[in-house]
Amino acid sequence: MLHEEVVGRIRAILLDGEITPGARIPERELCDRLQISRTPLREALKVLAAEGLVQLLPHRGSRAAKLTDKDVRDLFEVCQGLEALAGELACERITDAEIDAIAAAHADMVRHHREGDLIQYYRGNRAIHEAIVTAAGNPALVALYASVTARIRRARYVTPMTPQRWAFAVKEHEAILNALQRRDGAGLSHILRAHLRHKREEVLQAGFAETEGNDLALRIA
Repeated sequence: MLHEEVVGRIRAILLDGEITPGARIPERELCDRLQISRTPLREALKVLAAEGLVQLLPHRGSRAAKLTDKDVRDLFEVCQGLEALAGELACERITDAEIDAIAAAHADMVRHHREGDLIQYYRGNRAIHEAIVTAAGNPALVALYASVTARIRRARYVTPMTPQRWAFAVKEHEAILNALQRRDGAGLSHILRAHLRHKREEVLQAGFAETEGNDLALRIA
């Protein structure tokens, strides 16, 4: 198995919550599951530690990283800036076909909202945000965005929502699509910043991370 594939498989395991934040990384079990030796596993863990997904423990293995409320605030601040920039660039560079694809994804997301399917709604939501960043046409921005959102993906996309908040989020996405279709870069940038700011407060209010102490785990609902 190639190094990049090992990193991707373990990253997916962490992001899907199979190893809970703060739990030790079961190296032997992962080696058996992925059919690799300890050396490529530990090399992959070093990469994931650089991404903030793993904490390496000297002479004691490693564990899945945890988040505090300060981590959440800091990461969302960076995410707001990246998405705002992506929105501006996307409006300059996006193709009609890419807009049509995002509009179709938006329609699917709205349908999932109407059906009350929160998991599928979140998947569609994530795809839309990533498509806008990709449409910016800046590989460095895409890479930075992927690195930042990897650390808050579970909190950002699996936060329980009240019906009122969910309906409001859909309206925000309608505004996002409208601005993108009009290629209004400044407007889209402003909407995305507000949207991410609202999501940050939603995550914090949901209690995904504690106010004090760096050793408290992100709680996944």
